[in-house]
Amino acid sequence: MLPAESRMRRRRDFSAAVRRGSRSGRPLLTGHLLVPAADEDSPPRVGFVVNRSVGTAVVRNRVRRRLRVLVREYLSSLPGGSLLVVRAHPQAATAHQADLAADLDLVMSTLMRRQAGVLRR
Repeated sequence: MLPAESRMRRRRDFSAAVRRGSRSGRPLLTGHLLVPAADEDSPPRVGFVVNRSVGTAVVRNRVRRRLRVLVREYLSSLPGGSLLVVRAHPQAATAHQADLAADLDLVMSTLMRRQAGVLRR
């Protein structure tokens, strides 16, 4: 599980990450990453969006748990104070864990590359 301080819960945080952050998408999921201009001492926060189109409540929770395990590996590489939103697509419900991991890896590498360019300016 993710540490409690790393969970995103407020609607305004989700909205800020989706509206102002970088976006990268793959067939199974889409990621939005917002890195604040000033370095913050707060830990990075992660939120998950798993809509009803993914499946029933049981299926959505299973997808969320699977994504939570995968995202935990990336927390240490995220800058402090950053907001990450991972949105699952309906195909994520039937995908293998390895496929989810591969898509998340591509999404995160793209987002980190884009944010590295923003941070260098």
